[in-house]
Amino acid sequence: MAKPMIEGFMAFLTPSLPHFLTWLRRRETAFQAPAGKTAGSRGQRGFTLVEMMVVVAMIGILVSMAVPTYRNMVERARETVLKQNLFTIRDVIDQYYADKGKYPDTIEELVSAGYLRHIPIDPFTQQADWKTVPFTGADPGQLEPTEGEATGGIFDVHSASEGVAHDGTKYADW
Repeated sequence: MAKPMIEGFMAFLTPSLPHFLTWLRRRETAFQAPAGKTAGSRGQRGFTLVEMMVVVAMIGILVSMAVPTYRNMVERARETVLKQNLFTIRDVIDQYYADKGKYPDTIEELVSAGYLRHIPIDPFTQQADWKTVPFTGADPGQLEPTEGEATGGIFDVHSASEGVAHDGTKYADW
């Protein structure tokens, strides 16, 4: 049963085999490299000067767009750290007042009393040099002292930086 099938296939293939070989020879010459060059020589030469210049120009454009964004993000991160440090110090001052009934005389007193582990660093001045606002009872936002309550001590803190934030306000006014 298999022998007649093979004979039929050979009978079909035999007349078309010369045509196939002729077609294959034509295709083979179409894929050959020009005289004097090998088949892989074009891919081994590398990039042209124009291609390299285009790539360098594209990288330059991307970097010129990324650097200002990076600098802007660094400034915003410093502003966020400053806001967090101010919030922490103010919160600890309020806790100190709630516990002791008076405001601390210095920021160092908050550390020695155990309310802070260390004095936070101002991210713009890179130092722990905060401007303090004393409790007088007369400044806006301060309540009048009650009977027997002494004035003095630190009521609020501000940054010692003279810089201006992205929203146009001074860091010292935060």
